[in-house]
Amino acid sequence: MAGVLPPNPNDPRVIRTRQLILDAFVRQLNIMDFNSITVGDITKAATINRTTFYAHFPDKYALFEAFLLDAFTKMVLQKIDMEAPLAEKTLQELIVALCNYHKTSQYCFKKYDSVALLLEENMKLHLEKLILQLISAAASAADSKSLATAATLLSWSLYGVTYRWNLEGRTEPPSELAERIMPLITSGFPMFNPQLSCSE
Repeated sequence: MAGVLPPNPNDPRVIRTRQLILDAFVRQLNIMDFNSITVGDITKAATINRTTFYAHFPDKYALFEAFLLDAFTKMVLQKIDMEAPLAEKTLQELIVALCNYHKTSQYCFKKYDSVALLLEENMKLHLEKLILQLISAAASAADSKSLATAATLLSWSLYGVTYRWNLEGRTEPPSELAERIMPLITSGFPMFNPQLSCSE
């Protein structure tokens, strides 16, 4: 409705209602295919009306993006030191966090295939932004186009390796995977930080 202000995101009531919607959505994902879920299913499970839902989210796709961002924040962003330089330790922490993210995501949905593409696109987008932030801080002298390209290369590489690890049955602990692939990463991206060079 024109002239109506969106909910204040800092209002405790708004935060509770938003969480209520997210929780109801997760419950629906556990019993239904994402493509079959309707806004009506979500509002019924959350015991709210459609007007309340649309005050928070324009549609179920925006809700799904919010859910994925929340999961990414809890399972990836909060597991690494955002203030640390882009060193080997930070990348290893990131690989372990991504492995855990993939593993958990697979069990969040009744039919994983129905959301796999959306999940992948969303994950790559957030991961690319995160890595660009980390490498920009570590290589402030580099031009922005080169940094953006490097962020794309690195984020898609990390996503692909951890996705394959999950797909192939998680045959090694995430920490061992991180250690095994670090020489490949650091030899390809030595310009961000001297600490990224493999120790001799």
